[in-house]
Amino acid sequence: MNTASIRTQIIEFTRRPLGIAAVAGLLAAIVLVFLLTRPGDPDPSGGEPAAPVGMDEMQGMEMGGMNMSSDGSVRLTADQLRQFGVTFGSVERRVLVDEVRTVGIVGFDETRMAEVAPKFGGFIERLHVNFTGQPVRAGQPVAEIYSPELVSAQEELLLAARLDANLSGSSVPGISGSTTDLAQVARRRLQLWDISNAQINDILKTGRVRRTLTIHSPVSGVVIEKSVLQGQSVQPGQTLYTIADLSRVWVEAELRETDAGSVREGSTAQVELNAFPGAPIAGRVEYVYPTFQSETRTLKARIAIANPDGRIKPGMYATVRLSSPSRSALTVPSSAVVNTGERSIAFVDIGGSSLMPVEVETGRISGAFTEILRGLEPGQRVVTSAQFILDSESNLAEVMKGMIGMGGSMEGMDMGGGADMKGMDMPRKER
Repeated sequence: MNTASIRTQIIEFTRRPLGIAAVAGLLAAIVLVFLLTRPGDPDPSGGEPAAPVGMDEMQGMEMGGMNMSSDGSVRLTADQLRQFGVTFGSVERRVLVDEVRTVGIVGFDETRMAEVAPKFGGFIERLHVNFTGQPVRAGQPVAEIYSPELVSAQEELLLAARLDANLSGSSVPGISGSTTDLAQVARRRLQLWDISNAQINDILKTGRVRRTLTIHSPVSGVVIEKSVLQGQSVQPGQTLYTIADLSRVWVEAELRETDAGSVREGSTAQVELNAFPGAPIAGRVEYVYPTFQSETRTLKARIAIANPDGRIKPGMYATVRLSSPSRSALTVPSSAVVNTGERSIAFVDIGGSSLMPVEVETGRISGAFTEILRGLEPGQRVVTSAQFILDSESNLAEVMKGMIGMGGSMEGMDMGGGADMKGMDMPRKER
């Protein structure tokens, strides 16, 4: 058994969830058995073995190239700092930012959706838009419809126009020679049915009733629902098409109940679509829905994002990161905190190239920083890398300190084979 293996066993025992006395006893047994069975180191010049060293001289010993004091601090040289890659951060008051990472689903912008529904009944004679997903422009013909009501309205328009023409030139006493409003009333009736002015003017110009009239799209977008077939009869108000403008879409993020208080309208958002990894899209929370979803116990937050090229499709899954500034608190870089399972520690620069492990009480974690409730003061420097190496050495120093303190209680302790620890000295290695 060599020194390296003994040191490895010591570090391993310091990591186990044992009591302090048990740890110290086990480590004492390992070290002392090794020292009892190991002859003294010979003198390099060939003389007698080096003189033994007592337990009281173990304080301040050097292990692994580091100088360790009895208080558990670790002292490193400038070369060791570079070798172990030790870096430092500061203890400062910073503004904590509430960050929430969740999932979202791309949906339609409901303010940019429209339905095509005739205000009169009839029969579909022809479909200009005949499949779902077809893009349309505002004013584009979508269907031609035959309606007895429309035929009657056209006949009334032509009759009113002729009557207006006859009355305008009348010389009969008591009848005004100016144009009457009969044609305007008939025209207005067709306009209320969404018949375009171009079609009305064409009827007046030709003087003929058209069998079918054309229905036009009210908006530009994509047909997301088609509910009509050619030849089908339709009723007033029946939906023929649903059209959505996809130049802007909504992402609805699902918030857990514990995160609901951290997100508000105006919170910044980063949306990353599974279809386009590595290309996050900046957005902002426009609206937080007022009620929870009873089935999933989640709250929805709506984020609007631009989609000028149409590559973002409704139904896509997204990863959403939401952030909102909350309050100022004493923080350190999160990498400075070492969680050992039973406690959290940070290594503080106490000057003179010495690093002291300090037990800390942590609060919230916000991004790259952790809130410190107790244990550190503003302006201190803390280690942000290589803490586990330092923690191992510090634990080893604490164990050795405990072994030294147990020196009196170990007198007369039988190690097996009749070895008595009373008055036992350890060999000293010359430097």
